[in-house]
Amino acid sequence: MTTPDTRPAAGTRPGLTLLVVCLGVLIVPLGVSGTPVALPDIGRELGGDLASLQWVVNAYNVMAASLMMVAGSLADLIGRKKMFAFGTALYALSLVATVLAPSVLVIDIARGLAGVAAAALMTSATAIVATSFDGAERAKAFAVAGMTLGAGLALGPTTSGLLAGAFGWESVFYAHLALVVLSMLGLPFLAESRNPDAGRIDWPGTITFSLALVLFTLGIIQGPQSGWGSATVLGLFAGSIVLVVVFAAVERRQSAPMFDLSLFKERRFLGVNLLNVAFSFGFIGLLLVLPAYLIGANGASSEGAGLIMLLLTGPVLFCPLIAGKLVAGGMQMRTVLGLGLLLIAAGCALLTIVHPDISVAGLAAPLLVSGVGVGLIMGVLDGAAVSTVPPERAGMAAGMFNTIRLASEAIAAVVMVAALASLVRSQISDGLGRFLGQDASAGRASDQVASGDTASVVADAPAKLRDSFLDFLSQGHTDALRVVLWASAALCAVTAVVVHLMLAEKPAPAAAGGDVAAPRERTLVED
Repeated sequence: MTTPDTRPAAGTRPGLTLLVVCLGVLIVPLGVSGTPVALPDIGRELGGDLASLQWVVNAYNVMAASLMMVAGSLADLIGRKKMFAFGTALYALSLVATVLAPSVLVIDIARGLAGVAAAALMTSATAIVATSFDGAERAKAFAVAGMTLGAGLALGPTTSGLLAGAFGWESVFYAHLALVVLSMLGLPFLAESRNPDAGRIDWPGTITFSLALVLFTLGIIQGPQSGWGSATVLGLFAGSIVLVVVFAAVERRQSAPMFDLSLFKERRFLGVNLLNVAFSFGFIGLLLVLPAYLIGANGASSEGAGLIMLLLTGPVLFCPLIAGKLVAGGMQMRTVLGLGLLLIAAGCALLTIVHPDISVAGLAAPLLVSGVGVGLIMGVLDGAAVSTVPPERAGMAAGMFNTIRLASEAIAAVVMVAALASLVRSQISDGLGRFLGQDASAGRASDQVASGDTASVVADAPAKLRDSFLDFLSQGHTDALRVVLWASAALCAVTAVVVHLMLAEKPAPAAAGGDVAAPRERTLVED
């Protein structure tokens, strides 16, 4: 993707421009963090197995990740305002299709279209801000846009839970539709801009990358159903690996590649992206598995689960500002990032105290600790990604970083849920027969439990056994969740140490007099 034209667009109204853009981009994090809370209600009303419910979230993430780079290139080529208008219109259509959907499959398709729209919105919005503001005003505008993204991510679970509990799951998407329509009403206030030097679109790279991500996601989702060693699952993984190899070969031969793979030779840029992956497992994956546990095993309502999730997401509203002040005050960026990831690891480890009767007070400490870690990372992560490469390659680095971030979130979400479903199945399969009979399907029951629909499984048991059956399923869900949490904690802790070492500045070359300059790390202030 080429670097956006940085000249401010003439004749724009900066305040209105920023408002319209922020209304548009607000929907993107809401789609990531708000949708999982509605999944148990969608499953109860429309049916569908765990795999189809997972695609409600994964279709959105996978499509947004796959098309982020090509959407940016198209915005440069045909115009940023046109791409923003396309994104809002497509997102609105996808939301209408979602609320009117007769089945989970239709919702899956609609959420995939929403992911395409999200990629168009994010890339065009960034370029519109860059061309509508200059100097210090541009930095302030990007800060406001960043706070909007953080607010959407933080408030998504709570608002979705409250809406779903009070008015049904459809109201979640009606609320999203209202935001998109408001943004569309502001389109006349946006000025058009494009990059006159924009090159051709890297379609071979886009197609191979997208297909590789889709096949990998399918393999992870199908694993609990077909078995991890089945020919189907192994074939999907093999196909994904082949496509990754083809993608790498294609990108090396492109004059204007979607991914400049040589950037990964920069140790610090690679380190930031490794942190991205661990962050996704420690936070984004938790956004999926925890609401389902609270509703299914803890007996919380959708509203209650949404409010509890505010303990995890609330710190995102203010901790990024603290992180920025820490870096501005002289703390090394790698220290802030490492500390944030260690806090997420500690929160996941503390959360293993979870049990079916745990109170909100019992959940507060681990969720707040993780939330503070998330907020610290979000305050400096984007700046860290750009500061690790030469300035002339910052545009490509930012595009690659955001693509990898979305891909990591998609993979983390599907891996966490698939692992949880497999672990639940191993916990309940031996004892399921005494409640539902020997013909009971452990696979179907474990899928329903992992998705938060424990009540439907219990309803199939004889009335006199339902209380003990609920305890049995809730304990199985708890044991499985603890294993997933310990794995996430270990991944985040190890990655924190590795990334802290990788982000260290290389020593400066020796001066003529033989002295060696002390290593120095660039900060967000300098960048």
